[in-house]
Amino acid sequence: MTPAAAVRRSPDGPSWVAGRRSLAERIRFTAVEYASRPENLPKEIHWTTEIPDGITGLLLATEWLDNVPLDVAVHADGGWRYVLVEPSTGVETVGGPVSTADLDWLTTWWPSPASPHGADRDVTGGPASTDATSGSGSGFGAARPAQGSSLTARSRPGCPETPHTDHRAEIGRPRDEAWGYAVGRIRRGLAVAVDYGHLREGRPVDGTLTGYRGGRQVPPVPDASSDVTAHVAMDSVASAGAAVARCAYSLSLQTEALRALGADGGRPPLSLAGTDPAGYVRALAAASAVAELTDPAGLGGHWWLRQPVGIGLPTAVAR
Repeated sequence: MTPAAAVRRSPDGPSWVAGRRSLAERIRFTAVEYASRPENLPKEIHWTTEIPDGITGLLLATEWLDNVPLDVAVHADGGWRYVLVEPSTGVETVGGPVSTADLDWLTTWWPSPASPHGADRDVTGGPASTDATSGSGSGFGAARPAQGSSLTARSRPGCPETPHTDHRAEIGRPRDEAWGYAVGRIRRGLAVAVDYGHLREGRPVDGTLTGYRGGRQVPPVPDASSDVTAHVAMDSVASAGAAVARCAYSLSLQTEALRALGADGGRPPLSLAGTDPAGYVRALAAASAVAELTDPAGLGGHWWLRQPVGIGLPTAVAR
């Protein structure tokens, strides 16, 4: 797991009981991460390498799904074939045909331009909500984008060795399985995934595979010198989670999600500067932070996937 995968838990019990302990007394925080526990982490936060089972509460996965490794495919010679890569140089070659399971995923979620559903595509792709009830292979270890990455960072540095193709795809089946597993660990509550991604109607023809080092975009060479990442097929992941939870999900852009929660990014009235200068500065800083979080060309381009388990979606997030 990544530092972004976290769980908020509370003990079981009736919702309306006189004398119930306060939320601060009932809440438990658990961070899920393979790395060592930070020395300065508050002792109240539990640290583990596996998602706990039987969660009652909130599971939050921020830029976790793009950390799940996947295979890359190219549509060549009339069909989908795996892209092979030399780890030390990044030189790519075309490999054998994809497996039956991966072909099924590609046919459903990432159709080729030659297929009936692949032509005349809408490249914008909008938010969705559904009760869809919809499987892992080797490949690049996709790490989360470094700070400063954005939804527009989709270019692949060209090189003469890269096999020419009119269509590439990142096979998101392992990510579907990972999200389905996470949702399955919840007994009652809400799973939220926040990630850069795309929808079926607007899959990028060249894929989104790229690398980051020190916040800068670099060629996606899996030599352990940089993060190699790819955006997430959010609708496919959402469908996999809904199949486990057996209820509808909500999918929207971060800009929309935060504004629904009351974060509008509006500047404070200038008159406040005269009556409460310190308060004006704080409000201005908060407005600037919201503006950054809701910028469609930056952090606002994140998708928010909300999957309830055994509960209804709150009015603020239901579509």
